[in-house]
Parts: sequence; C-alpha cells; structure tokens
Amino acid sequence: ETDPWKRGKELESVLNRLFALDGLSVREAFHLTGDEGEGVIEQIDGVINLDGAIYLVEMKWMTDKASPAELSLHHSRVFFRHAANGIFISASGFTGPAVAHTKLALTRMVSVLCELEEIVHALERDVNIRDYFREKTQAAVVDRNPLHRPFIG
Repeated sequence: ETDPWKRGKELESVLNRLFALDGLSVREAFHLTGDEGEGVIEQIDGVINLDGAIYLVEMKWMTDKASPAELSLHHSRVFFRHAANGIFISASGFTGPAVAHTKLALTRMVSVLCELEEIVHALERDVNIRDYFREKTQAAVVDRNPLHRPFIG
C-alpha cells in the first residue's frame, strides 16, 4: 500500500486482531471528540490489558524510523491518563534519540517500544504474544530497556 494513512490503518487492524486472538484486546482504534465541537482531539490505535495493566497502543508504518517527535504525542496521551501505560509499535524502527526519549519517559510511566519485525519473528516461532509483551514490559520496568527484543536471536 502506497498511501501512508491507509497502510497504517491496515496495520492497526491486523495488530488489533492479533491482540484479540490472544485475549489482550480491550478496545480497537477509536477517537475522542471535544466537548464544545472541537472535533477529534485524540485518536487511539488500540488498548490492551496485560496482567491487569492498561496499555494504550500506538502503531506507525512510516518511511523513516520513529523519532522523539512521534513518541512525544503518544507519551503525553499515556501520561495524562492515571495508571495507563504505553506501547509504541513501529514498522520502520526507532532512532537512537527516540529510545533515549522513552528511557526518560520510564521515570513516569511504563513505555514499551516494539518493532513490527519483532512481532513477525514471534509469530514465526509460535511465541505467545501475551508472554512476549509481558517480557518486554518487565525489561522496560526492571532494566530500563524499552526496546528489549525477547525470543529474538
């Protein structure tokens, strides 16, 4: 798909179905509108429940690696929801500064970075996606490593 918006929506749909198959999905993509007719003020790609913790999921399929600019909006959405956590999935990877930005965000919230390629490898190895994200979140919290790549060798 050459249209970036369509490509992103298709990725969103596939990943939300994957989360639903493994019993993680809470809510698929949705948007929030303002109270006074401001229009769409926030768009969320998906929400999952991992071991009782709520994660807002952002999915991007961009030409370039995700930078701190792309992550900042997601981090603010998570930050302004008490007890929420975040997962950012990128089909194009992350810049070094984006990983450093997310390490800083770990001082205030759980934030996990995931490359689409990791999910493909996990599916090829028949790895349970719940276990996969469980290990990623543990590495983010314990080791301050938001881009841990479990079961990838």
